[in-house]
Amino acid sequence: EVRLVESGGGLVQPGGSLRLSCAASGFTFSAMSMTWVRQAPGQELQWVGSISTGGTRTHYSASVKGRFTISRDNAKNTLYLQLDNLKSEDTALYSCMQGYFDDEPTARVLGRFTRGQGTQVSVSS
Repeated sequence: EVRLVESGGGLVQPGGSLRLSCAASGFTFSAMSMTWVRQAPGQELQWVGSISTGGTRTHYSASVKGRFTISRDNAKNTLYLQLDNLKSEDTALYSCMQGYFDDEPTARVLGRFTRGQGTQVSVSS
């Protein structure tokens, strides 16, 4: 059974940083591309970015490119999301899932994948 557990969220001021983690189990993590998504209150699921199995390829949503960085540690079965220069519009529940996208997938497509319970990121002064 695929299990994904996100952590690291919190309340941060605009311009601040956070590092999210996603602990994976129940599948061969090193053989799966991975993706971060987010969902703000009242809004649809949104793709944040994806990383290849070995971590050599990444793609990001235009709204986070240059501010967020996805990485992974296959030895620890863990996916990471470094969030820098946070803005109020980044406030959302962040989750991880399997898969790789290099464009903007629809919420319907993203909703087909198993996600963890998510970790809340709130950006406010």
